[in-house]
Amino acid sequence: MALVKLRVAVLLLLPFAVQASDYLFFTGSYTKTASKGIYAWRLQTATGRVRSLGLAADMSNPSFLALHPNGRFVYAASRDLNVVAAFSIDEKSGKLALLNYLASGGAGPCHLAVDATGRWLAVANYDDGALAILPIQPDGRVGEARNVQRHEGHGPHPERQKGPHAHQAVFSPDNRYLLLGDLGLDRIFVYRFDAASGTLSANDPAYVELAAGAGARHIAFHPNGRAVYAIAELASTVTAFQYDKARGSLKMLQTISTLPSSFRGTNAAAEIAVNRAGTVLYASNRGHDSIALFSIDPERFTLTAIDDSPTLGKTPRHFAFDPSGGFLLAANQESNELAIFRVHANTGQLTPVARSVVNAFEPACILFLQSAASAGAARN
Repeated sequence: MALVKLRVAVLLLLPFAVQASDYLFFTGSYTKTASKGIYAWRLQTATGRVRSLGLAADMSNPSFLALHPNGRFVYAASRDLNVVAAFSIDEKSGKLALLNYLASGGAGPCHLAVDATGRWLAVANYDDGALAILPIQPDGRVGEARNVQRHEGHGPHPERQKGPHAHQAVFSPDNRYLLLGDLGLDRIFVYRFDAASGTLSANDPAYVELAAGAGARHIAFHPNGRAVYAIAELASTVTAFQYDKARGSLKMLQTISTLPSSFRGTNAAAEIAVNRAGTVLYASNRGHDSIALFSIDPERFTLTAIDDSPTLGKTPRHFAFDPSGGFLLAANQESNELAIFRVHANTGQLTPVARSVVNAFEPACILFLQSAASAGAARN
């Protein structure tokens, strides 16, 4: 068995000619052991093979990455250094050149999002719950944090909810609102966003609440902008909301478990995403080590569990679709692996391409870059 695994890994890492359907992607990581920072890779969609391009940028714990809309810059959050770093991209080599770095506007930045104009970077700071907006200069550099929003309170969990813990900031598809999932307060905050000035103001209502102790983590918009889905880390659930695009308001529709009823172990839900067609929702489980699949009702936007796919490794903290939508890659943080799956064009179900890519160095985030050359290969 060990020999078979070695052969699979070698085949995945063999050099191959770059084709129009090859996609460059980066992995952010935790640098607790062997990892040195951000790594670059290429996925060949014709075969599902992945080739390592090596270390793209040396950085301490770049656990989350965000791409500028122009595809020329990458932003990284370092939770232990309390900074945000800006990099320019060399698409040919996969190397990242540091432009600058600045304080994140709070403590423990864990998530980043760039608005549609490319002028503003939203940062969710987990340790103190602060939400900050940083300006982005025309050359890609970040400016000092402004309009920092802070929340107060706590949740019922004695360890994980002693105070606010901002976990993800997401701009609405029309760029008029910003949603913030707070794990410590069991809330999704909604802010009105002014893209001309980069300012935030509380919406009315200012937030919605999940079940006490649920632990709101990440958020995904339906492609049509009429529904929002929130994954709760502590409760291992997904909550569906009807979204009013005009008012920026959320109406709860349903809460459903990310786990099979037979599971009795410890689990922490992590990432959430909706496919391009808006027909399937995906949610990752750390503990059950799987990606749960749900069909989405086309009229009510409610969810029905249809499958759960093992991620072939331990602790899938993050996953991402390639730009074609034909592949899903899962970042198995604690087993140092990237698992590669083909996505069925109709059902959305996942089929492993290979066992894994070894030595992925504590992957915590996967960020695809779609270049102009590769855009033509993307399919609906």
